[in-house]
Amino acid sequence: QVHLIESGGGTVQAGASLRLSCAISGRTFSLYSMGWFRQAPGKERDFVARIWLSDQTSVADSVKDRFTISRDPAKDTVYLQMNALKPEDTAIYYCEAVEYGSQEYWGQGIQVTVSS
Repeated sequence: QVHLIESGGGTVQAGASLRLSCAISGRTFSLYSMGWFRQAPGKERDFVARIWLSDQTSVADSVKDRFTISRDPAKDTVYLQMNALKPEDTAIYYCEAVEYGSQEYWGQGIQVTVSS
């Protein structure tokens, strides 16, 4: 079993920065990629960024000039650095981890609100 806990969300003004953290516990050795998704009110959950054990990353085109994903293996933590936030970035952000064999795990989500 794998457990994910997000932190670092909150309410900020447009143009500000936030760093989300995802602390991973449990069978972390079985994971090969971790990601961030977000879901705005009334919309589907969308991909934001992913990082693999090789440290290769993928970031959605809509945020790639502002968001960066990284990880600290020593802390079993994945980060999402979000800069120049816009009101349209307002959403619940979810951490996700994928195990060998394609089992997915999700965090409970954390609210990010960007006011104009």
